[in-house]
Amino acid sequence: MTTTIHRPARTTVSAGLAATTTSAASSADSLVTVRGLRVAYGDGPVVLDGVDLDLAPGETVALLGSSGSGKSTLMRALTGFAPVVAGSVDVAGHDLTRLRRGELRRVRADVGQVFQQFNLVGRLSVLTNVLTGALHDAGPLNWVGGFGSAHRRRAMALLDRVGIAHKANDQARTLSGGQQQRVAIARALMQQPRVVLADEPVASLDPRMSHSVLELLQEIAREDGIPVLVSLHVLPLALEHSDRVVGLRHGEVLVSAPTASLDAEALAVVYEGVEEETDDQH
Repeated sequence: MTTTIHRPARTTVSAGLAATTTSAASSADSLVTVRGLRVAYGDGPVVLDGVDLDLAPGETVALLGSSGSGKSTLMRALTGFAPVVAGSVDVAGHDLTRLRRGELRRVRADVGQVFQQFNLVGRLSVLTNVLTGALHDAGPLNWVGGFGSAHRRRAMALLDRVGIAHKANDQARTLSGGQQQRVAIARALMQQPRVVLADEPVASLDPRMSHSVLELLQEIAREDGIPVLVSLHVLPLALEHSDRVVGLRHGEVLVSAPTASLDAEALAVVYEGVEEETDDQH
């Protein structure tokens, strides 16, 4: 994968749009601050090159880019799972590039994650799947003896919030895709996260369910004051369900601007001259 960028296109889009987002995206109270991030896997090509990112409380940021653009790698970097070779990644006041393994585990508990494939345990009940989001503070007795009543009440309240409390005792595998993703969101909230990362959360859902899940994520961001970073492939969804858009191409940020200032034409630069690649590695 090449990291060559057509500089005129980048200058025209990024410089013009970045000026409109300075106050919102670079505020001192950002819960996530990334500066000059450079990631490379061994002797392979650079996957992210000089990436800057800010996530402020209460905002939903859509992360756009073709397969292979570095979206998933950026998500991994925000949880300390990517090989950072330069730059800083600050999450909730901690620079992940400077933390030891044990310290990283504690910071990861502050980051709720939602995945494309839900990552639920199908044979377990919906309620139990949500409760697993509290394992980081359940304590040794609860690992073998179950969860306490306070955890169970919280899990039920979260299931009610996402609209599927009536499915609490059903096996997770019996639910539809949209319902399973709501369970996954409730599980992420069970962590009481400071930040939520949603990596292609609607890629396997139909259009109606996609809108429903993204509306829920935006609602959570606004009501709980949690920044939500959601990676997407579909431009109309990004334009409808985000406060700000960040566009990656070949590991560099080409667009970073409030959604209200963008349209499909302005975002086309993110996909220009790019051959689709699998995103399994990057």
